[in-house]
Amino acid sequence: MKLTDISYIKSQMEEYSVNFKKKFGQNFLTNESVVQRIADNAAEGVLEIGPGLGVLTYELCKRAKKVVAVEIDDTIIPLLTKNLSEFDNVKIINTDVMKVDIKKLIEEEFADCSSVSVCANLPYYITTPVIMALAESGAPFESVTVMIQKEVVQRLCAAPGTAEYGSISASLAYYGKCKKLFDVSAGNFIPMPKVDSAVMRIDFYKEPPVDCDRKMLMKVIRGAFSQRRKTLVNSLGSEFSQYNKTQLAEFITSTGLDANVRGEKLSLEQFAQLAVVMQNANP
Repeated sequence: MKLTDISYIKSQMEEYSVNFKKKFGQNFLTNESVVQRIADNAAEGVLEIGPGLGVLTYELCKRAKKVVAVEIDDTIIPLLTKNLSEFDNVKIINTDVMKVDIKKLIEEEFADCSSVSVCANLPYYITTPVIMALAESGAPFESVTVMIQKEVVQRLCAAPGTAEYGSISASLAYYGKCKKLFDVSAGNFIPMPKVDSAVMRIDFYKEPPVDCDRKMLMKVIRGAFSQRRKTLVNSLGSEFSQYNKTQLAEFITSTGLDANVRGEKLSLEQFAQLAVVMQNANP
């Protein structure tokens, strides 16, 4: 049995009356080496989101002490269960991961694991919500390794001042360090998607890299990118309408920044400095 073999995939899907579901963004990997490279990022405990036929799950089970796979498609569960039948270290949960209390799940399922990571081939349509849900969950993840759309990886891993840098880049930088591992062309999937993919890894910080109120920081970041083509003074007004432009300019210049700076130029540290100033202000 080779789960990446296209003929096997098709025959098994036919036998189990399983169809590709566009609404779930199902594109199954057919390149064994890609699967193995992703699985090599597994910790002792692994949470997988969207296991599909179990191609990646199979390799994760060979490497981890325990794997918990969350799959939304109930029609694929019987085939997934069959493909993983030789392992006793895997648990399949048939639900929508966006409706799961992730921190509670990790605490309950991986109590006997010294480290926990996420490894997944994420459906394109829920990429950003899932990644941010994982980051904001408070669960003690060591890392998150996911395969997603190539352009999204470029945005998530973007550095300040680059064209791809945005609210999601700055926000994610608070939780961990992002790094693109390698590209995966569209030809490595069935059905073949219209875009190429890439694998990225986020190594989570045990402690925040900046000292400020998280909610205020995220509010500042949201405001900074709410009107990307405008200066920081003008765009911040969307989140901080209680201040006029003169006051906002004073907040900005008090951190050593130019009053006419644009949000995409600020690093996480500079956003944090501004967040502290605005937290201490009395509107």
